[in-house]
Amino acid sequence: MHFVHERGRGPSPLPLVLTHGWPSSFVEYLDLVPMLADPAAHGADAADAFDVVVPSLPGYGFSDRPAGPGLLNTEVADLWCRLMTEGLGYDRFGACGTDIGAGVTSRLGLRHPGRVVGVHLSAASFPVPPEPWSAAEREFFAAQARWDDEEGAYAHLQATRPQTLGYGLTDSPAALAAWIVEKFRAWSDCDGDVESRFSRERLLTNLTVYWASGTAASSLRPYHAHRDRGAALREDDPVRVPMGYASFANEFAPQGRPPRELAERYFDVRRWTESPRGGHFAALEEPRALAEEIRAFFRPLRATA
Repeated sequence: MHFVHERGRGPSPLPLVLTHGWPSSFVEYLDLVPMLADPAAHGADAADAFDVVVPSLPGYGFSDRPAGPGLLNTEVADLWCRLMTEGLGYDRFGACGTDIGAGVTSRLGLRHPGRVVGVHLSAASFPVPPEPWSAAEREFFAAQARWDDEEGAYAHLQATRPQTLGYGLTDSPAALAAWIVEKFRAWSDCDGDVESRFSRERLLTNLTVYWASGTAASSLRPYHAHRDRGAALREDDPVRVPMGYASFANEFAPQGRPPRELAERYFDVRRWTESPRGGHFAALEEPRALAEEIRAFFRPLRATA
């Protein structure tokens, strides 16, 4: 398992694991890591420092490919807990994640509440609960359905025919670039100009991680695994550790943001912030805003670590 480990510079850094999603990589967090590890160098309080750990998901980049089908979020969460405790020696830690990483982070809180002081999410997916729904929930589900109809073909293909697609992405750098960069353009707050939000160097670095490691195909398999044997969060078994959520203006579904009452069905929501800027890749688009959100959420939880 590959990971970045940056020790905090402060009186008592809180261990924190950050988990990326698809089509991203650990590269997504490279701007955010120094802001969290050394807040005083970025105009914030040194007391908010973190020991930051950024693993690469199994089958992504420089982490080994799973020998069988893709791993579920629950299985990755168990690996992350072993990494943080047995591997790095931390007793208690915080967790943050986005996209697939939000699913992993949620399961960390669900399965390891004795180890996890709190979970912070952005760009997360929430199950559709049985009715009755609030008006905001009903509007959000309708927006999600429209988005799935217009933009969701990639996910259906990755969940049903990942190996077929994987051969093309592994054979052609042009296909890999088109498949991935299209998502950075469509899912970010860039108004159609992808390089207004991401440097060409950062986009190419993320692509090169996939290309050089030959992990385009293995990165798709979690979609199939979750379709085949995944389980959603349940209202009758919520994540009981404190949860914070940062919602950005153009998240995964540009038509709307998840309403807080939906998240409260599954989490103990302690902080909920809606930002006027940013999108699905907030750590790249709005790293300072995201860093401050993470600091603010974990500040009152440090005493429990």
